[in-house]
Amino acid sequence: MHGRSRSILWAAGLIAVLAALLVSCGTRQPRLIPRSVLFGNPEKARVRLSPEGERLAYVAPVDGVLNVWIQTIGEDDARAVTTDDKQGIYRYFWARDGEHILYLQDAEGDENWRLYVVDLESGEIRDLTPFEGVQVQLIEYTKHHPGTIIIAMNRQDPRLHDAYSLDIESGELELVARNPGNAVGWIADFNLDVRGCVVATPDGGLELLVRETEDSVWESVVKWSSVDAMTSGPFAFTRDGGGMYLVDSRNVNAGRLVKLDFETNELEVIAEDASYDVEDVLMNPDTVGVEAVSFYAAREEWTYVSDAVKDDFEAIAPLDDGDYSVVSRDDEDDTWIVAFLKDDGPITYYLYDRDAKSGEFLLVHRSELLEYALAPMEPVSFESRDGMAIHGYITYPQGLGRRNLPMVLNVHGGPHARDKWGYNPEAQWLANRGYVHLQVNFRGSTGYGKDFLNAGDKEWGGKMQDDLVDAVNWAIDEGIADPERVAIWGASYGGYAALVGATFTPDLFACAVPMMGPSNLITFIESIPPYWTTMLEMVHRRIGNPETEAEFLKSRSPLFKVDQIGIPMLMAQGANDPRVKQSESEQIVEAMREKGIDVEYVLFPDEGHGFLKQENRLHFYGIAEEFLAEHLGGRRQESSGEAAGS
Repeated sequence: MHGRSRSILWAAGLIAVLAALLVSCGTRQPRLIPRSVLFGNPEKARVRLSPEGERLAYVAPVDGVLNVWIQTIGEDDARAVTTDDKQGIYRYFWARDGEHILYLQDAEGDENWRLYVVDLESGEIRDLTPFEGVQVQLIEYTKHHPGTIIIAMNRQDPRLHDAYSLDIESGELELVARNPGNAVGWIADFNLDVRGCVVATPDGGLELLVRETEDSVWESVVKWSSVDAMTSGPFAFTRDGGGMYLVDSRNVNAGRLVKLDFETNELEVIAEDASYDVEDVLMNPDTVGVEAVSFYAAREEWTYVSDAVKDDFEAIAPLDDGDYSVVSRDDEDDTWIVAFLKDDGPITYYLYDRDAKSGEFLLVHRSELLEYALAPMEPVSFESRDGMAIHGYITYPQGLGRRNLPMVLNVHGGPHARDKWGYNPEAQWLANRGYVHLQVNFRGSTGYGKDFLNAGDKEWGGKMQDDLVDAVNWAIDEGIADPERVAIWGASYGGYAALVGATFTPDLFACAVPMMGPSNLITFIESIPPYWTTMLEMVHRRIGNPETEAEFLKSRSPLFKVDQIGIPMLMAQGANDPRVKQSESEQIVEAMREKGIDVEYVLFPDEGHGFLKQENRLHFYGIAEEFLAEHLGGRRQESSGEAAGS
């Protein structure tokens, strides 16, 4: 398997390289990549290793719907073990007994997650949390307690999640921690005792509470003000339970990894960076010691903390190109699954042998991508109008040069999130159709320290939007973007930003594509899910308070500036979205139509905050491709044939 798979990968890669060379010589644009290759279901993804290290699990389609499969390593015995026939399964994991697969599923995007278990021997599937209108959150599970999972549910009160111990075999639930009224998260120790609790404070901050045993009273250990709350938080208890690993930005700008001793209250700094927050932590499942820590600048960079993994990381790095991560480990910790993320190719998975210090190629998540020339994603930076350094990524269309091109500004959601380097289907789709794809980590984005994040407070539609406008002007001033052919695109907060772009600065954009975007910040805040109300003070500090700042929020809401819209708009919404309600899209669509402003609106009745069903994704991107081609002039795929337009 190893030699043949690598040969196929090498040969397909050579074809893509030759195609890219032709493009770089300016001979022609690359072949049109079908939307089904970019936005259809992956062939195999989210690969995980069984506890004994002899089997793989992954998600793959069954009749066009993603389900969980298992396969013995080196054998041709792959079989689907779940039977979802609607939206597909995206969140699953091995039970540490090796006899069950567990997965979370909601009802067409309503985010009331239920936990299901599959008995791999009998094939029986059971709903472990058969409660209507209840959301399950996963807290902890370990190999040391293979039959137990700690979960949280808002079963008693829709606003509050309590912690439960769940027996996989019997399905028995035991309440182990009741929410005091302001808890937003729970932490279990090495023995799966729930001894940590994060609560929201009246000032918009967070407080860490710890108890000696599940029968003890809670005691305050750490308080993070609103300044530090978004760049700090608990990570894990130490194995002996006498301390905890934290990401902590108090007294520094960026969240660093520290270890807190409960008895002495002393902090030990394990890893830090002056500019970037901790991105990821690799911990030993037996010692619960930190092995490696990553920080994310333009790309993810790992720092060794333990010599025990130094040789492993040095052996993993040469296996493939791209940014790697350890995504799964067997119980003996002899075998790892390592994933490589690339900007111009599919995700690749390797089986890594720690004793031999060697890796074996397993699979790529979308092999069809290897047949096409993909465009590299390049880090960029510029200075905002008030002197702040803004970072992002740009993907150029191949074969068209780099000057005076149509451009799509793609705004990330959150807004407390960030764009990252790597394979991005929207970036590849837009570049392939002839557009520059620009992503911007505007102020308020995560990963760049608390000063940068907090600079976004109450700047929805303000300085956060200024950063996006400055990004477009930078691209125009650099000669990259044609000022007459720029679109703004985004979902969630990005959808809001696209609505703001269409209403606040319509002369800058030729068209806009907002998806699931709040149009009225007052109604958006007033209609948040009940389980977000514990964080309401933080919402008020970050966005605004409808009770005391109604006029301010109106001034930042696109709904009240509909008269200023002068560009074509394509809007999309999921009817079951619990975060940005359907009414957020429909109230601005109605206002536009009342004023005779043309808008194309697509409602998906079986989706929530995003498009999970393959047929819905393909339908939406088909409409969007026609819309962009009409208003920006890029290429389009003929609906009658996958290869049309090449």
